Amino acid sequence: MPEVRVRFPPSPTGYLHIGGARTALLNWLFAKKTGGKLILRIEDTDEERSTSASIDGILDGLTWLGLDWDEGPYFQSEFAADHLRAAEQLIQSGHAYKCFCTKEELESKRDAAMTAKVDVKYDGTCRNLSSKEIEAREKAGIPSVIRFKVEKKEGVVGYDDKVLGRIERRYDDIEDFVIVRSNSKPLYLLCNVVDDIRDRITHVIRGQDHMTNTTRQVLLYEALGAPVPIFAHMPLTLDLQKRKISKRSHGEIVAVQFYRDRGFIPWALCNFLVLLGWNPGDDREIFSREELIEAFSLERIGRTNSIFNYRKDDPKFFTDPKAIAINSHYLRTMPIAEIGHMVKKHFQEQRLWHDDYDTSRREWFLATLELIRERFHTINDFSAGGRAYFADDFAIDPQSLAKNILKHPELIGWFPQLAERFSALQVFDKESAEAATREMAEELGIKPGILINGMRTLLTGQLAGPGMFDVLAALGREKVATRLKGIYRLYK
Repeated sequence: MPEVRVRFPPSPTGYLHIGGARTALLNWLFAKKTGGKLILRIEDTDEERSTSASIDGILDGLTWLGLDWDEGPYFQSEFAADHLRAAEQLIQSGHAYKCFCTKEELESKRDAAMTAKVDVKYDGTCRNLSSKEIEAREKAGIPSVIRFKVEKKEGVVGYDDKVLGRIERRYDDIEDFVIVRSNSKPLYLLCNVVDDIRDRITHVIRGQDHMTNTTRQVLLYEALGAPVPIFAHMPLTLDLQKRKISKRSHGEIVAVQFYRDRGFIPWALCNFLVLLGWNPGDDREIFSREELIEAFSLERIGRTNSIFNYRKDDPKFFTDPKAIAINSHYLRTMPIAEIGHMVKKHFQEQRLWHDDYDTSRREWFLATLELIRERFHTINDFSAGGRAYFADDFAIDPQSLAKNILKHPELIGWFPQLAERFSALQVFDKESAEAATREMAEELGIKPGILINGMRTLLTGQLAGPGMFDVLAALGREKVATRLKGIYRLYK
C-alpha cells in the first residue's frame, strides 16, 4: 500500500473558521490513523484577497488547535509555472484548446440558450480551430482562454466517494470548461489538480460544496496521466436557518480565534468539531486524542448536513450548547496542572497573574482552581466568576446583592463582629470558620443561612458557588476579615 498523503489547502482570505478547522481536523485524524502525512498548502493565488495576516491567522489557528502538519506550508503561487506547463501539456496532447470567444459573444450565446430553454453550456465554437485560424487570431491580438476539451461520447465520468458512494455524471452534461484565464492566470480547477499530483496526494477529504468540481477534476487527472485520488466529501455545516456557515455571512462567531479568545480548551473545540457530521458508531461524545484517532474512519462520516446552533443573543451560551457542554466537561476533568497552565496565560493577559502563583503559592493557586472550576464553562470564567479569589476589584451580582445583603441591613453591624471572631481563632480553616459562624447565628437568634449567603455575596460577588466554608479557607483569614469589615460600602 502506498503511503497515505492528505492535504489541507486553505485560501488566505480571512481567519481560520470552524468549517476549515473541521476539514483540517478530519484530514489530520485520517493521516494519524493510517500513519500517513498531512500536507499544508496555502492556496494564495487570489492576489486581491490573499493577505499575510490571513496566512498568519491560519497557521496560528492550526497551531492552537494542536493540528500539526508533516510538510509545508507550501504556497500555491510559487508553482504558477507548473500550472501553466500543465495547461500547455494538455493543449499538446489534444485535451485542451485556446478559445477566442469574447465576453459579449458568450453572453449572447447564454441569452439565446435561456430563451430557447436549453442548458447553458459553451457550444464549442473554438473547439476545432485549425492551427492557421489560431495563428490568425493571435496575430490580430484577440485574447484567449484555455478550455479543457471534454470528450463527446456516451457514458459517464465517475468516482467512488468514501462518504457518498458512487458518483457519476454524463459526459454530455459537462461543457468544455476554462482552465486558464485570458490574463494567463490558471483557475483553481487546474491548480488544485496539478498541486495534488506534485504533492502525491492519495486522498482528498473536503466539503460537499466542492463536488461541483470533482468530476471535472477527475478528467484533468486522467488527461495528465496521473492516478485519481480517493475522494471523501463531508457534509456541510449549516446554521439554524440552514445557511452554510461562512466567514462572510456569520462573522467572527465562526472564527477559531473567537473560541480561543473566549477561553475554549483547544482539544475540546476539536472534540466538538469532529461531531459535526461524524459519529463513532456508538453514543460516545468525549474522546481523548488517542481515542479519537483509534475510532476515526472515513466511512463513519455522515451524509447529511450538520447544524451549528450558535446564539448571539445569549451571553452565557454564546455558541452551540454542545460546544459549551464539551468544553465544560474538559474544564472539570482535565488535570488541574494543565488547567493551571491555561489560566496562567489568561491571567497574564488580564493582569491578574502574580509570580508567586508559580512558586510559594503554587499549591494554593491550584487548590483554588480545583475548588471553583466545577461551575465554570470556559477558562475566561476564572477571571470573571472567579475574580474575587485573585483580586479585590470584582463585580457583585445585583440579584445576589438584593437578596442576600440589602434585604438584611443588620449585616452592616454583624459582619464586622464576625470578622473579629475569625481574627481571634487560633486556627482559621473551614471547620473553625463554620463553627464560629454558626455559633454567632445562634447567639443572634437567626438562621445561619443569613450570614452564610451574605458572606457569599460580599466575598465572591456570586449568588452560588462552592461550599462557603471552603471559600473562606481559600480566601484566607486576612482577606475575609477585611472584606467583612468593608460591608458598609454596599449600603451607600
